Amino acid sequence: MNAATLSFPQPLIRGPALRRALIAGARRVIAQREMLNKINVFPVPDGDTGSNLAFTLGGVLTGALSRRGQGAGDLLRRVGEDAVDGARGNSGAILAQFLTGVAEAAGNARALEATVLAKAVRAGATSARQALSDPKEGTILSVISAFADGLEPAADGDLGAWFRRALERSRQALAATPTQLAVLARAGVVDAGAQGFVDLLEGIHEFIASGAVDATGVAEDLPGDLEAAQAHGELADADPEHRWCSECLVVGEGLDRAGLRAAVGELGASCVVIAGSSSRLRLHAHVAAPSQLFEAAARFGRVESTKADDMHAQARTVAGADVVAVITDSAADLPDEEMSRLNVHMVPARVNFGDQDFLDKVGLSTAEFYRKMRSETVLPRTSQPPPGDFRRQFEFLLSHHRELVYVGLSRAISGTLQSAETAAQRGHPDRTHVFDTGNASAGEGLLVMRAAQMAVDGASPQQILAELARLKPLTLTWALARDISHAVRGGRIPAWAKAPVQWLGLTPIAKVKPSGRLGVVGGLFGKDRVPERYAAYVARRAPAGRLRLMVGHCDAAEDGQRVLDVLRERLSPEQSWLVETGSAVGAHAGPGALVVSVQPVS
Repeated sequence: MNAATLSFPQPLIRGPALRRALIAGARRVIAQREMLNKINVFPVPDGDTGSNLAFTLGGVLTGALSRRGQGAGDLLRRVGEDAVDGARGNSGAILAQFLTGVAEAAGNARALEATVLAKAVRAGATSARQALSDPKEGTILSVISAFADGLEPAADGDLGAWFRRALERSRQALAATPTQLAVLARAGVVDAGAQGFVDLLEGIHEFIASGAVDATGVAEDLPGDLEAAQAHGELADADPEHRWCSECLVVGEGLDRAGLRAAVGELGASCVVIAGSSSRLRLHAHVAAPSQLFEAAARFGRVESTKADDMHAQARTVAGADVVAVITDSAADLPDEEMSRLNVHMVPARVNFGDQDFLDKVGLSTAEFYRKMRSETVLPRTSQPPPGDFRRQFEFLLSHHRELVYVGLSRAISGTLQSAETAAQRGHPDRTHVFDTGNASAGEGLLVMRAAQMAVDGASPQQILAELARLKPLTLTWALARDISHAVRGGRIPAWAKAPVQWLGLTPIAKVKPSGRLGVVGGLFGKDRVPERYAAYVARRAPAGRLRLMVGHCDAAEDGQRVLDVLRERLSPEQSWLVETGSAVGAHAGPGALVVSVQPVS
């Protein structure tokens, strides 16, 4: 295929050419991921835009773009679905919404005229903008709009020239982003998300100009999904100790299928399915610990698309079909025994160390997270669960419950809640209720536990939501960070603050504010008896009356227990717990951080 193939007196864009062009564009973005990470300063300078876009488009490559023989409209629909299911981060979510909007406008046509595609791109640009509550110019939105503007003129029989004009408009919009956002101008960079979208277009343009794209390694349909579905029929015969239905994709060259099967066998896994080719293997197994399965798979290739469902929780769901289902995300910290007793479901966020991607608290336990944090040379990064993760669990729960309530991480600090809302709208919005706790960690956990207890007691979703709304401003959370360097590197605390804090010997204390954001409210001078003094600080500010409280620790169980002991003595809570705080706090506050949340008892 060459550029002439894409030129017609009455230009048409057909499925095969469109597929190969999108492959070229996606691969261009993935190749540029490290550069995109380095220039990422907006909205938070956390250096993960390239990774998020690469993860998002990686799912499209292994999904829709792995299938040949599709019409243009059907291809775009599948691309949009896969992008939404795999979207990571802010830019990934915007790109996914853009692709979905393009697909909806394009319809089911086998081939698209240039004018039809231009209108579809315009619809996608509008859809992407509408997905944000506060759209900003100088971001990926501006470049998408410029691209849509550039496609408006007719193609005049030359698709290459038509696309090149639109690409040039996008480049100009990218160059202008520092004039629209002061933070970009101060850093001397363009917007990372906008650059990523231009990289996507550059890859497509290179394909149009040369007709060359290496399609090797793009998976065709694997029979593994069908085999895995059949394996589920053997669940009754499976070892009941293997509670986690786990899957991942193993990618590499000359993959050793027999060796992988032997390694999985050593774990005592059941319902094992390994399907695919020498370069892409789909692994499915029921195991006691998903992290062990994923670690075993990583010895043979790169592990992608990890998934793990708790079959014990699913069984409890089927048995308790008359109650409202309660689900949260892995940013909530609560005792394992309470999660089991109250049948709380959880959607894990993503944690990655460099190129290693894990399911928070499932593919990577909290204890393992801190061990890696202390030993790895790269800092961990967290990203919100994609809407597809929520949608999969929502659909399962709603197949056994009339309604569900998702009790989620503060919208002000993460896009997690928006992912859940997207999944709800694409599924059963009338039966799915999303609640923003305005909190995180132990505070979010206390609200989750209250909702779940009400569900067990037979409350309706409306009663649960009303009680959560009442408790939300009364559920207070404080956090103490022993080492602020992690927060500085992650962009949560300005770099200038590090030196004076260290010089003064100050241990800062932050509090979740009514806005849902964490802000510094005080500090402790000196390093003696920090846990006890922190507990005293909280006790003086805790509300009077009957309370329940939770103390969380970031790999500092002894310090956490000392805090809990003081609070029990001074506040006499009716209920209290000590939990290990997960990556939502640990990735930014670092090992040694301590969290306290209190909530009144009705």
